[in-house]
Amino acid sequence: MPRTIWSGAISFGLVTVPIHVQSATEDHSVRFHQYHLEDMGRVRVRKVCEIEGREVQQSEIGKGYEWSRDQVIPISDAELSNLPLPTAKAIEIDAFVPLDSVDPIRIGEGYYLAPDGAVAAKPYKLLVQALGRSSKVAVAKYAWSGRERLGLLRVRDDVLVLHSMRWPDEIRSPEELYPPTVDIDGDEIDGALALMETMARDDLEGDEFRDAYTEALEQIIEAKREHRAPPAVPELAEPGQVLDLMAALNASVEKARASRGEADVHEMPAPKKKTAVKKQPAKKTAAKKPARKPRSA
Repeated sequence: MPRTIWSGAISFGLVTVPIHVQSATEDHSVRFHQYHLEDMGRVRVRKVCEIEGREVQQSEIGKGYEWSRDQVIPISDAELSNLPLPTAKAIEIDAFVPLDSVDPIRIGEGYYLAPDGAVAAKPYKLLVQALGRSSKVAVAKYAWSGRERLGLLRVRDDVLVLHSMRWPDEIRSPEELYPPTVDIDGDEIDGALALMETMARDDLEGDEFRDAYTEALEQIIEAKREHRAPPAVPELAEPGQVLDLMAALNASVEKARASRGEADVHEMPAPKKKTAVKKQPAKKTAAKKPARKPRSA
């Protein structure tokens, strides 16, 4: 059972849903410690008071804001948990929007929201079913870890999920990354669409969607522990410079077909031949007649 990260409530108008927050994801990365190479002694980071010059325990450590070089304002955990904000103890829903209206770059980590006791069961289920029928997501504010945050509430398998979101001013503009102006042929677009079709999937399940890096790292650790030679490094083809885009697309489609064992995939569209257009001789335009002068009476 994952541990509870935060306890509070969801505020939905005048409806309150007491909840517990738990992490919805797991990190399976291989962790390393730092060691002294000469004798493999563990290297640790110790917390030392600059004034007393001694190591201090966690119970002696608190938070503080440096107002100036010679003045620090201490802030306790109790003061942080009792900020004069409605979002300090509740996830305040502000709006409901279509999911496709939210730029994915703003969506971050996900957390499961569990109902806190039998009293929370009915309003929790109400919000789950209302969100499901509306096909929308809720946008909310909440205060965690010393700052107010923006969040997105959605339903996953009848459970509420809270995704942290970035504020609009936290997203950098991509203008300076725009590629130079180039002309894309219609056949090249059709070729790219044909390649996408050969690579289309209905889900993200399968051996190709696994963490091969962690597996390779574990193999190296196991081999060194058993004093064996590590696995051989596979030879990878050097990426070449693309000179003929259509040829590269055709080769990519054939490779995708071979890897998936498919024989009845639509062929790439053949490039259209450009026919020369015979210029017609320009028509002679009749010279304009000078305008007649009005007759004098």
